[in-house]
Amino acid sequence: MDVIRLPNQLGPKLRAARMQRGMTQADVARQLGISSQAVSKLENNAGQASFDRVHRLCLLLGLELGLQEKSTGTPKTVKSTTPAKAAW
Repeated sequence: MDVIRLPNQLGPKLRAARMQRGMTQADVARQLGISSQAVSKLENNAGQASFDRVHRLCLLLGLELGLQEKSTGTPKTVKSTTPAKAAW
């Protein structure tokens, strides 16, 4: 499993999206099958996560995950047509 370092701006966006949906860290943790502490670390940019975990979190919170190729610098957006709840 590949582990990625999260960009600094991602944590606050995750927190804002979670709070906008009226969810607690415990709610998110329960739906992702991880601990509340892991959610807190992601929101505070204090940890690393697998791409799968970040992708599932973004799906749950209705966020698009933009990726950038090193060679061209061209942004790529990963969009899923699968509803977030069906992903778990």
